[in-house]
Amino acid sequence: MEPLTSKKLSDPILLLKILDDGRFLVVDAKTNIRYLKRDTLEIEGGFRANIEHESFSHRVVSFSFDGAYFASLSTDKQEAKLFNATTKKFITKIDRHHGKISCVGIDPQGRYMFSCGEDGKTFVVDIKTKKLAYTLPIHRDSVEDIAFSPNSHYVATAGYDRYISLFNLVQITPKSELKAHSAPIVKLLFIGNKRLLSIDKKNIAIIWDIQKENVIARLEGIHDDVLSLTCHEEFLFLGTKLGYVMVYDLKTYKQITHKYIKITSAITALTFDPLDNFLLVATEEGIVFRYFIYEGQEEMQSILEKKKYLLVEKMIVQNPMLIYTKTFLLFNALWERTLEKGIIYLQNKDIKSALAIFERFQKIPSRNKIIQKVLSQYSEYSKFITFIEQKKIALAYSLALQYPLLQETPLYLGMEDGWKRDFVIAQKLSLDEKNKEHVDLILAPYRGIAKKTKLIKDLLTKSSVYLRFRVALGQQDFVVVFELIKQNNFLKEFPEYEQLSAYSDSLYIKADKLLKEENTHAAVKIFRTLRNFPDYEREAREKIKEIEAKQKFFTAIEEKDTVTAYNLLAEYEELLSTKDGLFLQERWNQDLAVANNYALLGDIDGVKKALENYISISSKYRSLAIVFGWCYMTQLENAMEKEKSKLEIEKGIKNYVLNFGLTDQILSLSEIFEANYPDSKLNFELLTKGSLSMWRPSMSVDSILE
Repeated sequence: MEPLTSKKLSDPILLLKILDDGRFLVVDAKTNIRYLKRDTLEIEGGFRANIEHESFSHRVVSFSFDGAYFASLSTDKQEAKLFNATTKKFITKIDRHHGKISCVGIDPQGRYMFSCGEDGKTFVVDIKTKKLAYTLPIHRDSVEDIAFSPNSHYVATAGYDRYISLFNLVQITPKSELKAHSAPIVKLLFIGNKRLLSIDKKNIAIIWDIQKENVIARLEGIHDDVLSLTCHEEFLFLGTKLGYVMVYDLKTYKQITHKYIKITSAITALTFDPLDNFLLVATEEGIVFRYFIYEGQEEMQSILEKKKYLLVEKMIVQNPMLIYTKTFLLFNALWERTLEKGIIYLQNKDIKSALAIFERFQKIPSRNKIIQKVLSQYSEYSKFITFIEQKKIALAYSLALQYPLLQETPLYLGMEDGWKRDFVIAQKLSLDEKNKEHVDLILAPYRGIAKKTKLIKDLLTKSSVYLRFRVALGQQDFVVVFELIKQNNFLKEFPEYEQLSAYSDSLYIKADKLLKEENTHAAVKIFRTLRNFPDYEREAREKIKEIEAKQKFFTAIEEKDTVTAYNLLAEYEELLSTKDGLFLQERWNQDLAVANNYALLGDIDGVKKALENYISISSKYRSLAIVFGWCYMTQLENAMEKEKSKLEIEKGIKNYVLNFGLTDQILSLSEIFEANYPDSKLNFELLTKGSLSMWRPSMSVDSILE
């Protein structure tokens, strides 16, 4: 792969990002921030923050997608600093970690800055108010990476404790803890809004479903330390320490290539430009490369038109991504048609025509291997025909077992149809003991065929089971049907089982169609039936739950029952994509912003007024607790600035801890309190402690000092 363009900068690149306005953002190890033109990579502006970084493996810098704010660790990693990228001015910092800070992040909506440390803590600062908003669940060891879902609903942190912590940014509540790694986790990346990639120090990579909280797949073929990663709807790109770019298919989770790109320097940053299918690669040497991932597509089209098929295959070797182009799909369709025609010639004993049609693909090693396999197996086709003509069924089946391609021939399929017809007749006759000899006669040609013999034996010895199976099926008592199948595996070989599978598939298709037509009542009835089918049980239950939630939600909207509506929004994320869900969430965000402004002033009445519509909504209690706690913290800070009495402030601290527990905010304030009131005997560890999760609006007071 050759880059279309490249740009040599002076220092290692730490961050590549495509901003909302389309510009490429590049940040280097000295926190030189540059904006590059999308097509030429020419510099069109930038500035310096004068902060040097030695580490290239952590997220030591972060930018909001609108380019308005950026965060950076200090050189000594003792502070996480937030800047306004437009004015170039310092906004605030976090220096509360015990030990060094490992990484920083800004959520996609530019609301919060996150600071993760070796102490396992993650502090969250509200960018607009510059105040510490809350903290994420604490890890048992150093936090090594942080990632955000594109819709900004979730943040994930992971580190040396081998756990991934998922936190809901909409509800401001912990979601779950994921555990499957056996080594410290060093990299995280959201793949869309519902999947998450994690990579550990042993180069084990796992794809998670964050809704179901389970492992979807484990990626194979990573034999080098991954320093950078980015994704596209179809592909995952991993940049390594040795300068390789690996590519994975995000539908199959298979590795497409382990050396898509090879550079002489460590790949420290990656980003994908979906506008033109360009991959941007940045290195420790300070070079930014721009690649077209389908390089060679036009040349391959020309080669295909000239029927130079061997060259097409060689181009695929040079750029494996070409197999995802329309040109290659056309080439593959041509090959499949050729193979199909060649097999038809062989079935008609016209070997000469088969060899002639195969000739154009025989020079391609991978295709020739298939051709030789076809020719080899069809060399026994005449013998196969003879066995069938002589009604030596057992010998014909034995030969087809030895040469599997013969099982795709019309003769074999016809033989199978005959078996099925005979077996159905035998099934019906076997229900009456008087027909035993007749049944034996019908099934006699199939004795000696291992798979058929077992079925015949089961039919003859378990005819009562089959009878119960048929009765239950006729009554559509699917609970009994599948219990019988579970206990008697031979029933899966009967035609009724195939019909049952086809019936369940048709039910699902019908239910899905009804959902699209918004006929939810009829769809639910079908999904309730599908709960009895093992293959559809889980999905059917989830669909019913989702439909019922939507019905309750829209009913609540019509009845102006915002309490129920907001509680359902908290439980079912899918509702956030509806028009009403978006409206309610936006209204909450606006009211929350107003409340935060009052909290900064310590104005509890203002906070109450701004949030009065949410006091009865249980799913908002934790969020309310954070705002009220923030307001009371401001009251304590104001009291100390006004040099209120020691006893008054001690009482306020006790009240705060009783309500909200030992939060990071109160622990930080305690240091200032102890410095200003050295004679205080207040022992924080001995205080009665509440918690954010247990706080309720009824516990609010006008002043924390009273």
